[in-house]
Amino acid sequence: MPNLLLIGPTNNGKSMIIEKFRRTHPPSSSDDQEHIPVLSVQMPSEPSVTRFYVALLAAMGAPLRPRQRLPEMEQLALSLLRRVGVRVLIIDELHNVLAGNSVSRREFLNLLRFLGNELRIPLVGVGTREAYLAIRSDDQLENRFEPIMLPLWEVDGECCSLLASFAAAFPLRRQSMITTLDMARYLLARSEGTIGELAHLLMAAAVAAVESGEEAINHRTLTMAEYTGPSERRRQFERELM
Repeated sequence: MPNLLLIGPTNNGKSMIIEKFRRTHPPSSSDDQEHIPVLSVQMPSEPSVTRFYVALLAAMGAPLRPRQRLPEMEQLALSLLRRVGVRVLIIDELHNVLAGNSVSRREFLNLLRFLGNELRIPLVGVGTREAYLAIRSDDQLENRFEPIMLPLWEVDGECCSLLASFAAAFPLRRQSMITTLDMARYLLARSEGTIGELAHLLMAAAVAAVESGEEAINHRTLTMAEYTGPSERRRQFERELM
C-alpha cells in the first residue's frame, strides 16, 4: 500500500493536522462493535517493538495483561486492528526511532514493513527531518513512503489568510490590522515561521492589548507582548549555562 511521510519542523502544526484528520473520521460503534477508521499512535521515546505494541493496544483501548509475551501482543494487536476496521494507521513522532541503537532501529523499521504487508492499509509517518533520514536508511521503506514537506510559513496570501483567522478569533473590541504583507513579514521574522510560535506571539499581544486598553493587536501591543522568539530563548539559555 502507498504510505505517506509528513515532514516538518517542530511546532509547525503536524500534530494538529493529523488530529483534525482523525476528528474528520471519528470512531463509531454499532451492534456492540467499535469501528476506528483512523488510528493515531505516538512513537515511544525508545524505539522498542514491545513498547510500540503496548502503545498500539492502548490506543485501541485494549486491556494489557502483565508479562505478556511479544508474539501474543503482536497477534492481539493485529487481530484488534482488523476487528475495529482500521483503514489508516498514523505514527506520530516517528523521528524517535533514531533514539535507539542500530539493532532496535532495524527491528522497528522491519516492524513497519511487516505491518504494511500484513494489514494492507496505508501507514502515515509524522515527524521532523530525522524521520525521513530513518526511513531513507531502508531502501524498501523509502520506496513505499512518499515524503511531503510541511514548510515554514512565508510572506504570501496564505499567510495573510492565516493572520485574518487569528484576528477574527481574538475577542478584542477593536479590529486587529495584521493581515498586510508588511505585518506578515514582521510577525514571521519574530516567530521564525512556525505556526506554533506565531500563535504564542499573537496570544501574548492579545493579552497586552487587553491589559493596556488598546483592545487591538498592532505594532504597539506586539512590542509590549511578553514573547521571546526561539533563537533568542536558546541564546538566553546558553548564556545562563556559561
